[in-house]
Amino acid sequence: MAVGGRSAEVRRSPVERRILDAAVRLFAERGFAGTSVQEVVEAAEVTKGALYHYFDSKDDLLYEIYHSLIGRQLADLDRILAAGEPPAATVRAVITSLIESTAVHIDEAKVFTREMYRLDHDRMHAVRADRRRYHVRFRSLIEQGQRDGAFAADASADTVTIVALGMVNQMPYWYRADGPKTAAELASEVAAFVLAALRPA
Repeated sequence: MAVGGRSAEVRRSPVERRILDAAVRLFAERGFAGTSVQEVVEAAEVTKGALYHYFDSKDDLLYEIYHSLIGRQLADLDRILAAGEPPAATVRAVITSLIESTAVHIDEAKVFTREMYRLDHDRMHAVRADRRRYHVRFRSLIEQGQRDGAFAADASADTVTIVALGMVNQMPYWYRADGPKTAAELASEVAAFVLAALRPA
């Protein structure tokens, strides 16, 4: 599969979905190095030929796990920004969407956080470009709100972005679906915290 190829929004076949689901489960349980292609094939109940029809290698599976997640999150971000809501409502929607999406796909996030160093140069470049796109769009949202007076400018848009998105990037290390707060509760609290810091005096 070409790096930076098709959108994560493209509908997947049931076979392709089973392969990815099996890879996520096994990589999370055994690690990338501790999982063979044959084990993914057996867990997905497909043939090795079927796997190679969709993915050139085990490395492609690792890249696609992250590419699918960030692709969904970028699409969600674009949809929220396109709605044209006021700045505070937009920031709340973005943070809520990002936290809830990460929580739903926490195994994918865990696998990638733990194994991303295994990506080759081209795939790592594509990953960083995806992250940069999300970062730039969120930062631009904060900058616009500060220019319009909707947000305080005590902290730079860069700092706000690092704090807000950095917390989400750390979720694979501490978030648990059976923890004391649901993803929705967590998202509500984080959004309220960020917006309180941005509230003009």
